[in-house]
Amino acid sequence: MRGVSIIGVGSTNFGILEGLSLKDLAAMACLDAIKDAGIDKKEIQAFYLGNFISGILLGQETIAPLVANAIGLPKTAPATKVEGACCSAGIALRQGYLLVASGLANFVLVAGVEKMSSASTEKNTEGLASAFDQETEAKAGLTFPGFFALIARRHMYQYGTKQEHLALVSVKNHGNSVMNPRARFRNPVSLDEALASRIIADPLHLYDCCPISDGATAAVLCPSEIARGLNSKPIDLLAVAQTTGYSTTYEMEDPTTLVATVEAARQAYELARITPGDVDVAELHDCFTIAEIVDSEDLGFFPKGRGGFAVEEGQTLVGGKIPINPSGGLISKGHPVGATGLGQVYEIVRQLRDEHENQVKNAEIGLAHNLGATGQLCTVSILRRRV
Repeated sequence: MRGVSIIGVGSTNFGILEGLSLKDLAAMACLDAIKDAGIDKKEIQAFYLGNFISGILLGQETIAPLVANAIGLPKTAPATKVEGACCSAGIALRQGYLLVASGLANFVLVAGVEKMSSASTEKNTEGLASAFDQETEAKAGLTFPGFFALIARRHMYQYGTKQEHLALVSVKNHGNSVMNPRARFRNPVSLDEALASRIIADPLHLYDCCPISDGATAAVLCPSEIARGLNSKPIDLLAVAQTTGYSTTYEMEDPTTLVATVEAARQAYELARITPGDVDVAELHDCFTIAEIVDSEDLGFFPKGRGGFAVEEGQTLVGGKIPINPSGGLISKGHPVGATGLGQVYEIVRQLRDEHENQVKNAEIGLAHNLGATGQLCTVSILRRRV
């Protein structure tokens, strides 16, 4: 297997992007990534596009070839849509990584896109709920706020996690996004504001929940041995692991642990030949504040039950033990579900290039954690600055 590097990245802003279609957003991010890579788009040999609910929200399926045609990719390059709920773009990255690593292609474009703001709240709720098992928990009326509220309550019961710990995740991530021009929300939030915001699913308040967004992200991958000759700041992609978790809550032995994350992390660390302590910066799937806390434990950054206390102690701040979501995360940057996984990678690449607006000093190794549905699937990607 060959080493794989990222030589170009592109991203739209995340937010309510009126006047731009799904195809427009994807094309913008893809063309930016190709330009950043410094190659001709005719050199792209394959294209993977992550997307979750364009069929439900917009009535538009088969979007990968539509985007490929819009940006002028070669007709010889296969264009494939990849779907894995909120993990769609992370899986697209893995498919491109495997294609380059295997030697079957030298230049692969990967992207993710979602257009959510043009649909009603009810339609978005319906679309997101399609990630549940329709024969069991969806039929019973479980929602994603409800699922993560169950996790939060159990975490509080087992480990003494406090409401303030959840709110502090939101405070931290809103503070981080002030610096990020790509973020949907760029205003700080106080602890009192977070705690006083309305209840969505007890104990989760409004500021504990990520917002829907429009957005697209992209990256160009190539073999590591030729990356330096193409780009002065290539970022090596040391590992992209993908795993499967439980499809229903009642199957989970311990709902405070998402086994897909634990196993993806184990595989990724092994492939990259690092430990959690080697990671300098991380972008984690904080669809809800409790998710960031659980993610940080499942990834091995903190002992089980200590994730919330670590936030309170400032260990996850920029400048802390392990800076988590310096972009603002899903909570504040936004969550265009099909684009999020590569949005995280985009932010990590900017960190490792020493180009980020909220820069982590001397960041050499970064981790991106992308979760799908109720932990049904997960990707963990590990990136390293070329030295």
